[in-house]
Amino acid sequence: MCRNIRTLHNFAPPATHDEVDAAALQFVRKVSGMTKPSAANQDAFDTAVAEVAHTTRHLLEALVTKAPPKDREVEAAKARERSAKRYGVAS
Repeated sequence: MCRNIRTLHNFAPPATHDEVDAAALQFVRKVSGMTKPSAANQDAFDTAVAEVAHTTRHLLEALVTKAPPKDREVEAAKARERSAKRYGVAS
């Protein structure tokens, strides 16, 4: 359920609002135990997603590092390589 939560800090270009929103949605789904809330819980669910995304944006803006930004394409290639080794699937 949480496979969309990725490291968002220290990338060039920086994480987009869509990436932060997707991570927030996955976090709230995991914590709540529901992928689709009932109509009675929809407002609380949506509010939680918005608040987590907002807080995540503030966190990403406040973090500092001396490390050079990571390249998204290079990191994606590394992830595909790890996956191929783990699952024995050609990429």
